[in-house]
Amino acid sequence: MKNTASKTTFVPKLYCNIFGHDYHVTKKVTYHVKEYTCSHCKKQLTTNSNGYLTELTPKYKEINAILERIHNTKMERLQSKRLIPSIY
Repeated sequence: MKNTASKTTFVPKLYCNIFGHDYHVTKKVTYHVKEYTCSHCKKQLTTNSNGYLTELTPKYKEINAILERIHNTKMERLQSKRLIPSIY
């Protein structure tokens, strides 16, 4: 039974080693920061502060969560300002 479990993880990793990863956007944190997942081996990446892809560690997950909360708050505030007509 242990042998079949290792085969199920070995084949996607082998595919990615030969053909490369097939990353898809799984979460849009902001306009510039996104989280990606490989459709074969399930490796997760995110965009760092320089715009490069880095592995999604717990530290980056926390940073992205805070960044998403700040971004959503800002967008909600901008939307509410647009809905209120100006008097002048």
